[in-house]
Amino acid sequence: MKNFALTLTLIALSVSTMAQNSKKDVMKAIDAKSEEYTTIAKKIWDYAEVGFQETNSSALLQETLTKSGFKVEKGVGGMPTAFIASYGQGKPVIAILGEFDALPGIAQEAVPEKKPIEGRVAGHACGHHLFGTASAASAIAVRDWLIANKKQGTIRFYGTPAEEGGSGKVYMVREGLFKDVDAVINWHPSPVNSASPGTSLANKTGKFRFYGAAAHAAAAPHRGRSALDAVEGMNVMVNMMREHVTQETRIHYVITRGGEAPNVVPAFAEVYYYVRHPDRSEVKDVWERIVNAAKGAALGTDNKVEIEITGGVHDLLPNETLAKAMYANLKEIGGYTMNEEENAFGMNIQKSFSGKVPPLTSTQVIEEYQLRAGSASTDVGDVSWVVPTVGMSAATWVPGTAAHSWQAVAAGGTSIGMKGMMIAAKSMSLMAIDLYSNPTLLAEAWKEFKAKTGDFKYEALIGNRPPALDYRK
Repeated sequence: MKNFALTLTLIALSVSTMAQNSKKDVMKAIDAKSEEYTTIAKKIWDYAEVGFQETNSSALLQETLTKSGFKVEKGVGGMPTAFIASYGQGKPVIAILGEFDALPGIAQEAVPEKKPIEGRVAGHACGHHLFGTASAASAIAVRDWLIANKKQGTIRFYGTPAEEGGSGKVYMVREGLFKDVDAVINWHPSPVNSASPGTSLANKTGKFRFYGAAAHAAAAPHRGRSALDAVEGMNVMVNMMREHVTQETRIHYVITRGGEAPNVVPAFAEVYYYVRHPDRSEVKDVWERIVNAAKGAALGTDNKVEIEITGGVHDLLPNETLAKAMYANLKEIGGYTMNEEENAFGMNIQKSFSGKVPPLTSTQVIEEYQLRAGSASTDVGDVSWVVPTVGMSAATWVPGTAAHSWQAVAAGGTSIGMKGMMIAAKSMSLMAIDLYSNPTLLAEAWKEFKAKTGDFKYEALIGNRPPALDYRK
């Protein structure tokens, strides 16, 4: 801990007095625009657009950045809702990532009891409405800081669609859109404030489509070849396979099409699979075994099978040099305090939680720094293997909230989510200021990056396929 404390002290001393004062100005400037950014986040929360269909959400963020002097390049990487917004010139080039896709099947009002929104098919159960907005706020604040301090450098906002299963950033990495970037900053909504470096699970996703023959299920079943039988046969084999994979492996699926009526032998059926593991090579191996199960099921039920890879991401490569600097900034900013109304919301929504519930305190504190092993997946992983990348999380949900839940949707639509969003915007802004102000920090980050990557050569797990723009349809 003594060495860690010394590192934090050196980071703080490496930034000039002018920059330290400017940091305070930046934080005040972000706070002054909190109402504007809250309005933007709530609009995206209402849009609740799923991957590659975030037309309104993407357009709103593009408009926000354009009004602040950014030059926007639309439709990058073959994705209509992806974009890059840039300001400034020369080195260093600092990138801030922004997401904005929602999740299907989770539409919820901003109240502490389960109350789906009628007519809405998706919701921001992972808080990406806050993610994109805070990142845009940070990019704008950094742009203003560059101007005020007459600093050379480029700030870029990467509008990255379809993080939830669509692997939007992967196409950007594959197209070389990060090749001149010096460092990447990002964040994610969470029930806690943290800047600890962490890993994540690599994953591969895809849809298995089976084609059989329809027939009357009672009068002529011998003429039918059930595509649903093929799906069920595949699932049985994969579920037996679970006993024979490594403990860290995660396999999950949903049957997206299973037929139209019980009295009609299904001529078409589809199942959607995810495979995850900390090691991308293990993901590849398990995926091939699942493919074999699909082929066997098709053969055994006299069906044909088509397989579409819809996504695939690398594990996250942490950069502790940058993480320590991010942690120092987050500690400087501190958490936030919930008011009486927010506390009441938190107590009521915690009643819906199962298992052990963490204590609800008015002040959302900063978690202690430590290296963490992640249990989820993100396409930020691919970015982190081509350029030094740092992230943090801000408490936008009630303690104990699980991501991808109606409780996350609800809290993300309240002032709790908005307060956490502003913590993230400030943290990323201060991190960027450090990178512009301290060349040594950037050099040390690259030194660590090169030591960890060695002779690594990037190869996308999705192969050469174009973006799966209809994967949510």
